[in-house]
Amino acid sequence: MKLRIPAAAGVALTASLVLAGCADDSGAPEENSPSAEASAEASESAAAPGQAEPTEADIAAVEAIEVTGEVGDEPELAFDALEVSVPTTVVVDSGDGDELTEGMKVTMHYVAYDAAGERIGSTWEQDYPESFLLGDPTYELLTAPLVGQSVGTRFLIANPTYDAQNEPSTVVNLVEITEAVEIPARAEGEAVEPADGLPTVTLDDQGAPSVEIPDGYEGSDELVVQTLIQGEGEEMDAEQTITAHYTGWTLDGEVFDSSWERGDPFSRPLAQMIPGWIEGLAGQAVGSQVLLVVPAEQAYGAEADGSHELAGEDLIFVVDILDAG
Repeated sequence: MKLRIPAAAGVALTASLVLAGCADDSGAPEENSPSAEASAEASESAAAPGQAEPTEADIAAVEAIEVTGEVGDEPELAFDALEVSVPTTVVVDSGDGDELTEGMKVTMHYVAYDAAGERIGSTWEQDYPESFLLGDPTYELLTAPLVGQSVGTRFLIANPTYDAQNEPSTVVNLVEITEAVEIPARAEGEAVEPADGLPTVTLDDQGAPSVEIPDGYEGSDELVVQTLIQGEGEEMDAEQTITAHYTGWTLDGEVFDSSWERGDPFSRPLAQMIPGWIEGLAGQAVGSQVLLVVPAEQAYGAEADGSHELAGEDLIFVVDILDAG
């Protein structure tokens, strides 16, 4: 069971869902794209694991898209009505920055067009690039095209989807990778002695946490924020995207969600998290590990009314803040 963040508004979520193909709203604490210059460069297309390979017709259709505009600026796409049978990517510019490898935090800009060639929207328009961890299953359609490419790469991705009338359609994105950074594997810094009476946290050799909850522990009526490792990075704010490893428990000690168990940290805007995360993690230094005891009203609601599987539950989290930006 994964946590849920409220659905993000505007084109960012729309384009994310387009890029992710079948992404749902159940990620980490959740709710919840060839120019003339590049025509001589080799086109490349890659399929996600288990995904059928694009046909020659699919690749030709995407290669025929005209891309105008300089790297760093929102491009314009021009094409006739377009349809592909499977997600199809074609590299427009290879980039000359750092090589992209799985586990990197990757930042991208993108613009989206519908199958008729009409612009839907873009991150350039909002001046709000999107970051994700390369290899994150939510963005699996981007993993194969990007691994081994470089910062500065621009590529087109055409993705079969459905329109508002639930009719088969295609959405086209041009994606530009603007930055990529290595992310530490765990929190690093000075250990902090926690207050008495809180759940006891122990770490395995890789840094994954487990908790021992005191007998009779009933949580707290107010949010409990206990730094366990004091990082040395800059303080993050609620408007930033957090990259983190975490595990969450109910008060009976049951794990209900863990990025450690999935083997991948996650990267999401902090403002989209549950209120206890926003209040508890804003102002924390990057590199820190934080214990949160979150009352139900700052998680998924004080009443167990069926609105969420965890509604009415106080929750415990241990969060390693690996990056913020």
